[in-house]
Amino acid sequence: MTDVPFFLGIDTVTIICLVIQCVLLLFSALASASETAFFSLLPNDINEMENSDRRSDKLVLELRNKPKTFLATILITNNLVNVTITIFSVYIMNRMFNFEANPVWAFIINVVAVTSLLLIFGEMIPKITAAKKARSLATFLAPSIRVLVMIFKPLSNLLVRSTAIIDKKLAKKNVNPLSISDLTTAVDITTAEETPSEERSMLQGIATFGEKEVSDIMQPRVQLFAIKNTTKFSHLIELIIENGFSRIPVYEDTLDEIKGILYVKDLLPHLEDHNFQWQSLLRPAFFVPENKKINDLFQDFRAKKIHIAIVVDEYGGTSGLVTMEDILEEIVGDISDEFDAVEESKYYKKLNDRTYIFQAQTSLVDFCKVFDINELYFEDIKGESDTLAGLILEMEGRIPHAGFSTSYKEFVFKIEKADKRRIIEIKVIYNEKDDE
Repeated sequence: MTDVPFFLGIDTVTIICLVIQCVLLLFSALASASETAFFSLLPNDINEMENSDRRSDKLVLELRNKPKTFLATILITNNLVNVTITIFSVYIMNRMFNFEANPVWAFIINVVAVTSLLLIFGEMIPKITAAKKARSLATFLAPSIRVLVMIFKPLSNLLVRSTAIIDKKLAKKNVNPLSISDLTTAVDITTAEETPSEERSMLQGIATFGEKEVSDIMQPRVQLFAIKNTTKFSHLIELIIENGFSRIPVYEDTLDEIKGILYVKDLLPHLEDHNFQWQSLLRPAFFVPENKKINDLFQDFRAKKIHIAIVVDEYGGTSGLVTMEDILEEIVGDISDEFDAVEESKYYKKLNDRTYIFQAQTSLVDFCKVFDINELYFEDIKGESDTLAGLILEMEGRIPHAGFSTSYKEFVFKIEKADKRRIIEIKVIYNEKDDE
C-alpha cells in the first residue's frame, strides 16, 4: 500500500470553489458592514437625508424606521452565508489535504483557520470600515438590503414576532426601581475621594433630577415679587429698578389672580412715554401644579420657549414661582449673576463659620446647599414641609415664640423673630462633626 501525500494538490473544481468562497466572504463582510453603517449615522447625516430628494437616502431612513425587521434580515443573511462558507471550507480542505493520518491538522485548518478568516475579514475589518464611512456605505447597500428584506420577509417576520412575545413577557415582570437613596449611595460609592465636591453634587443632582417636584425648588408665595395691574407706569419703572427682575408676574386684586407675565425688555421702546398703558404688553402666564416633576417642566419650558411658570395648589391658588434657572441649579449648582450678591442677603446672613441668620421661608433645598449637606438630611422629620419655618413647625407642632430654641443632629435652631401667625427669622448654629 502506497503512502498518500498530505497535500493532494489543486484542481479546477477546487479553484472554482475557492472563487465561490471569496465571493461568499465578500457577502458576509457586506452584511456585517451594513449593520454597523446604518446605526452609526450621525445626527447631521440623518437630518441631511431627511431633507434630501435622493431615493437611496429615503430608502436608508425607511429601513432604519423598522430596526427589528432590518436586523432580522441581516442576521438571517449573515448566518446563511457563514454556514455556506463553513461547508465549502470543509469540502475544499478535504480536496486539498489528506487529513486521515493527521486529524489535528484537520481541526487547525477547518476550525481555527476558517473561524479566524470569518472574524477578521467577515466581521472586524468591515465593521471598522463601516463606522468610518457610515453614510456612503449605508446608501450604497440600501437597495440590496431592500431586496433581501423582501426575500426573507417570512423568516424575518417570524423572528420579529417571537421577540415581541419575549418582550411582552419581560415587560410583565416586576422590576424594583432604584430609590433616591440607592442612587445617591451609588454616586457616593462610584466617585473617588479626590473627586471635587462640585462634581459630586452635580452627579447627585442628575441622579435625583427625575424624582423632584416643582414644590421642592419653587420660590414660595411669601417671597414672590409681583406687580398689581393698576400700578402707574412711573412707579412700575421704579419697582423694576429696585428689584432687578426681568420677568414679573402681574395680578389683579390678589396673588391668586395672576393675569400675565411682564417682560421688562418689552418696555424698552416705551420708556419715554410716561402715560403708556403697559398692561397691553402682558404675556400669557404658564401655570403648573405643585406636584409636577421638574424634568417634565423642563421639557415644557423647552417646547414652549419660556423660562418662568406660576405654581398653583390644588385649589388653584398661587403657591409660588419657578424658573428655568431654578431647574438648572438642581444639576449644576448655584448659577451666579450680577444680582446674586444682593439676592443672597435676602434669605440668609453669615455671622461666623458656625452661625447664620436665615429667613424663615428659606427652602430646605437652599438651606442644605448653604451647608453642603445631602438634601435628604431632614427627611425623617420634615413631613410635608418645604421651608425652614415649616421644618420647625413639624418638629414642635406649634408656632414657637421669639427666643425659643430646638435642635436636630448637628443643628441648633433659635427663633430670632416671630409673631402670632408666623416665624420670621431663625438663627442657625452648625456644630459639624469632625469625622464628617
